[in-house]
This record gives sequence, C-alpha cells and structure tokens, in this order.
Amino acid sequence: MSIKKFIAPHAAILVVLSLFWAAGVDSVIQPDDTHQENLKKYIQTQRRIVDNYVEKVDIAKLYRNSIRGLVKNLTDSTLNIDGTPLDTTALSSVNIEDLGQSLRKFEDAYLYLANNSPDENMTARTEDALRQMFKSLDPHSVYIEPETNEQVQEEFAGKFQGIGIQFNIPQDTITVITAISGGPSDKLGIRSGDRIIKINGKSAIGFENKDVLRSLRGEKGTKVDVTIKRPHIEEPLNFTITRDDIPLYTVDTSYMLDEETGYIKINRFAATTHEEFMEAMKSLDDKGMKRLVLDLRSNPGGYLGQAIAMAEEFFPKGTELVSTKSRHTRFTSSYSSRRDGYFKDKPLIVLVNEGSASASEIVSGAIQDHDRGLIVGQRTFGKGLVQQQYELVDSSSIRVTISRYYTPSGRLIQKPYSKSGREAYAYEVVHRSDDAFTDKMEFISDVPDSLKFNTDAGRTVYGGGGIVPDHIVQEDTTQSAAVVNFMRRKQVGFDFVRNYLDHNGNAFREQWEENYDLFREEFTWSEAQIDEFKKDMINNNLVIKKGISEPEFKSDSLFIPEGHFEEIEWMPRGFMKAELARQVWGLKAYHPVINDVFDDVLKKATDLWDEVQALEEYAANHTRMRESG
Repeated sequence: MSIKKFIAPHAAILVVLSLFWAAGVDSVIQPDDTHQENLKKYIQTQRRIVDNYVEKVDIAKLYRNSIRGLVKNLTDSTLNIDGTPLDTTALSSVNIEDLGQSLRKFEDAYLYLANNSPDENMTARTEDALRQMFKSLDPHSVYIEPETNEQVQEEFAGKFQGIGIQFNIPQDTITVITAISGGPSDKLGIRSGDRIIKINGKSAIGFENKDVLRSLRGEKGTKVDVTIKRPHIEEPLNFTITRDDIPLYTVDTSYMLDEETGYIKINRFAATTHEEFMEAMKSLDDKGMKRLVLDLRSNPGGYLGQAIAMAEEFFPKGTELVSTKSRHTRFTSSYSSRRDGYFKDKPLIVLVNEGSASASEIVSGAIQDHDRGLIVGQRTFGKGLVQQQYELVDSSSIRVTISRYYTPSGRLIQKPYSKSGREAYAYEVVHRSDDAFTDKMEFISDVPDSLKFNTDAGRTVYGGGGIVPDHIVQEDTTQSAAVVNFMRRKQVGFDFVRNYLDHNGNAFREQWEENYDLFREEFTWSEAQIDEFKKDMINNNLVIKKGISEPEFKSDSLFIPEGHFEEIEWMPRGFMKAELARQVWGLKAYHPVINDVFDDVLKKATDLWDEVQALEEYAANHTRMRESG
C-alpha cells in the first residue's frame, strides 16, 4: 500500500478535516499516525496565522515559503524534484487563491517526498516547512518545537515540578550549586557542593543537562532516589526526594541600597511577576523604603497582563497604560489603571538597556509618557508587537503576532524590520554605536516628525526604535574582559569556589552565614587564594607572554601580557565573591555582590534623585498649565 493511500484517498479529506478542526473537533485525526499528525500540524499553523495575524496575510507566500522549507534540509541528495510538487523554481507560477488550495498542494508535495524518499524524517521536514512559512511574517512570529515549548511554558508559568536544585556539571559530575529555598531538597538538608553520583540506583556520572532534567524533574508527589557524595564525608548519603512545585522566580533580587532607597531587579514578565513584585515592594516598605530603583535591564518581556498589573501600581486610578491595535477588533483594546496604585507617589528610577524589550518597554513607556519617573540607561530594544501562543497537535506551538501596542502618548516603539532579514533585526542592537549618548543622538536625528510625541508635561519622546531614556548612562563593559570570559567559559571560578567550600565550608558558614550584609562589606579573597586561582587559570591554558600588548585567543588558550592579570584581578575577585554568595545563600544573594563590584550604571543612577525631583516639579507645573490651557 502506498503512503498516499495509507493517509487518505485524496486531498479533499484534508480540507474536510480542516473544517472539523476550525469547528473545534480536534480528535478526528489519530495522533499515533505520524503523517496525519504532520499534515494536521500544517493545517493548524496556517489557519491560526490566517485567522489571527495582525495584518492581512498573503496565503500564497505562506505556501511558497513552506515548500522551500520542506526541501531545505533534504537528506537524500539524489532525489529529483524538478517538475514535481517540490520544485521550488516553479513556485512563482503556482496560483494559490484560498486556504483549501494551499493545503491540498502542500499535501501533494508532502506525499511526493514521503513516497520517493522513504528514509526522510518527515516530522523534521514538516518543522522546516513551518519555520520557513513564518519567514514572510514579522520576526516575533515563530514555530516552537515540542521540547522547547515545554521549557517555555514552565518559565512563563513561573514554576516547574521537581526536586528543587540549581546545578552545574563540572568534570562529569552533577554538583548542587544551591538547593532552592523551601523546596524538597532544601527541606531534606541537601546543600551546595553536594555531588549527585546516582539517580534511582544508577550512575549519574557523565550526565548532560538534558539527562539531569529528564531524571530529576517529574510530577508533584512522585519520588526519586538520589545518592550524594558530600565533601569530607566518606560514605555516600542516600535521599528519597518527593517532587513538588518549584517556583521560578522572576524577581532576581530585592534589597535596600541605602536607608531610603529600595532596589528590585526583574528578569522577565511571567505569570507570577506581579505577585513577586508586590511581595518585594512590601518587604522593602517594611525596611523604610522611600524611593525605588526598578531594574528592567536585559528583561526581554513576557506577559502583557503582568506588565499592565505592575505599571498600575505606580499610577492613580484611570491612568492610561497601553493600548493595542489590530485588524481584528478582538485584539484591539485600551488598558487603564483600575485603582490607585499602592506606590503611586513613590519617587522612581527605571533602569533599561538594549536588552529591555516588549513588556519592559510597556512599563517604562507608561512611566515616561506620564512623567512619572526617570528612565535611565541606554535605548531599549524596540519591540512593539504582541504575540498569542497557540498549541499544536504534538505539543509544539506557534507564536503569532496579533496586534501592535502603543504607549499612552501614541508611540509605536517597534523598530523597523525586513520580513526577510530576521538575523539582521535581532542583531540590530550590536550595530548601534558603542557610546550610548552617540546612539541616542544618531537615532533621534533620523526620527521623522510623524514619530515625535509629547509626554503629559510636553516633553518630546520618540517612536520607531525603542524607549530613549531621559538620562543616558553608558554601560560599563569591564565584565566582558577577556580574562573574565575565559574564566567563566572554563568554569575556573566556579570550581575554585566549590573547592574552597569543600575545604572551608563549615568554617565559612560559621563566620558568615548569619551575616550576609557583613560578608558584602568585608569579605575578600586573600593574596594566597588569588595566587592559587591564578595557578588554576594557568593550568587551564592561560598563558602569560612577553611581547604582546593585548590579550589574544589562540586555539583553546588565552595569551595575556605580563602584568595584565594583576591589573584586572579585581574582576575575577568580584565574580568569585558573587559565586560564593550564590553557592551559600542562593541566587538572590548573587546580584547584590555583582552590583557592589561592577554596576556603574546603578551607582550613577543613585546620584540622580535631584533630577527625579526636578522632573516631578516640572510635570506638576506643566501638566496643570496644559490642562488649564
């Protein structure tokens, strides 16, 4: 029996199936048949795009791109496709008038490939077709394969189920960095430095990250046996761990910078972000916070609803926060604060950079447009598109742009993109001027009048390329120094800290564990320890060489001039101190140390409170004048 006969007598069946699917009948095609599943996936994807995309879609382009994707990675180089349904040179002459015709023609091409190249991985080729289909859309509309989709869903849900550890795998052995506070492992006394050598009685030596996740994650209530080798204890320790919900925090850290200034860093906007933010704010309030630095640097965005909920906390009831527009009325909305925000009167600085995107730009855009706080840092990424995620038949999903969002002043901050140049779009930030002030001036000099807008108080703000901060502060790049990059890539710093705790962990904890703030102020590595670290670097192919003026990478080695290590050794000192904090107190303790040592932007921002007050006074005076005028 041919594959075509096995799947369906003729193409019309697929059209009927697509109608069933559109009506919500998802069980017509049995998921155990790979070919039917692949074809249903194609139907689902194309229909979701056609029905929901922000702009009118050219179905012919979707079809043509999908055929190009189908043949892009063929493993059979001898397969003749000339004059067949797979012939990409003839695509321009193929007339596609509606969705049904597109589906029938794709089925013809799929079946031709399946019949004539029986060893071809048709699931992989279908995924290639879907990825290529999206090339005619914007850069944020994408196909997400099942494995990645599961991880994405967990991240945005704000939790996963497992044993609750952060781990690394140096030298083929799973090493616990920290047991997540309150999680199953933490409750059993598993701690940083523990080596997991067996899982369910079988050796875990040589595991990769995916093997660890597959073995240790699992449904809440299920159990897993682990055998641990703990430093200075001869006999292995056996634990039976009952898996549970493990939160994935989006607030990296929150603490007091001084007696009146709170600091909160948010890494993305997931389902729990507003709740985490409120807990952090109330905790800081209890410590006497009178003003806030909100750090949204390198925050790529996430849930629109969470961004709106957070922004709402800084404004009076009825303040417009963001609006969305689409060709579909169901995706066109305006969002305003539904109540007085808890922190509507607190002085505010928001830190942003070129990695701040989407939901981060919604929050900072609302704050800037209403003159509510000072935006500090570098120009943001420039993503003004809203996506909806749709699940497909095999647990993969697609993300489709359904609308554009606009800040309260009417700005669309989406930067330009070419539908054929996704890589150039993603790397646009790399090509900006290294100097943030020069980047600002180059950007605003090219902004047409149609993309210039006014804040409530009449200040000029700009659309078409991200949020331009009110106060530019150049980001320090010392963290990317060659020696530091080399140290982190080789995990020398991590291993040094791990070995330090192996030999000194009890004494260290006795002195510092209850005195984290004192640790931040007073702990330092001794000269003997730094000399030992330098030897470790040399053993990992750091070479000190005469006659060169700058660090040079060759093969797997880093060559540095004489004296260079001594000039920059404060940087690995800082990173290893932060790593030490992470391994003892957890991730939330890592960032304050990094900020103490490296973060010049944060230090300069905390000198700008006079500018914040001046903005408040200017806004109060000029907004009243505009209202009365």
